[in-house]
Amino acid sequence: MTILVTGATGNIGAQVIQHLVNKGADVRALVRDPSKANFPAGVAVVKGDFLDVDSLRSAFEGVTTLFLLNAVVPDEFTQALIALNLARSAGIERIVYLSVIHADVYVNVPHFAGKFAVERMIEQMGMNVTILRPAYFIQNDVAIKDVITGYGVYPMPVGDRGLAMIDVRDIAEIAALELLRREQAPQALPTNRINLVGPDTLTGTDIAAIWSDVLGRQINYGGGDTAAFEQDLKQFMPPWMAYDMRMMGERFLTDGMLPEGGDVEHLTTLLGRPLHSYREFAKATAAAA
Repeated sequence: MTILVTGATGNIGAQVIQHLVNKGADVRALVRDPSKANFPAGVAVVKGDFLDVDSLRSAFEGVTTLFLLNAVVPDEFTQALIALNLARSAGIERIVYLSVIHADVYVNVPHFAGKFAVERMIEQMGMNVTILRPAYFIQNDVAIKDVITGYGVYPMPVGDRGLAMIDVRDIAEIAALELLRREQAPQALPTNRINLVGPDTLTGTDIAAIWSDVLGRQINYGGGDTAAFEQDLKQFMPPWMAYDMRMMGERFLTDGMLPEGGDVEHLTTLLGRPLHSYREFAKATAAAA
């Protein structure tokens, strides 16, 4: 009984592995470069790539449960399609897939549309999958902390509809719990979806107020100009990705990223503790600066 974790060296994947190891699971990690892997004792490391079919076939041998995490890349859908087809061929009937919340609403945002296509593929293939649908990651804002602290501006185009941002620690723990639930079930469980949200739905002004309180000085919300946001992102990411993020920001402004009724309560019960808040993140980030 082996659980294979993809995206294993990333922030979420590494934490998923740690949770699984803590629970005594037999864990295998898929990595591109094993020399850079640093996992807990007992984790089997296999070299592979989503576009290297033979490497995936080898990685899937003897696996009973799969955590599928595809990075935001131009061929994300192709990678997921290959992985799921090969998983089915390998007889893997227990899968947890990391999608995104409102994938069926943000249909013009490339990486949302790609994940929604994967969800539809899962349905059409009749696979047994837990589909995790996280909202915006709180830790994404690590990348803009210097703008917040140096210029006194919170620049993300969050808008006034609100985002139910979630901490990646909560995502990883819930993913591990779902992997174990499927792994330990006497037979393959039916497909289910779980919205992954934080405890608070925050507007851009709300987030700026949190930073103002944490830092003890005025921080203003400066989002809303998605064209400028795209230009700023192009300084440190490929143009296609900057545009993708701009499209996401525009949907933040028009639709928000809101939880459904009962989401917060369900996740709190699942974890057996409160969800991590944005304020906790801001305090920790400020203290570490």
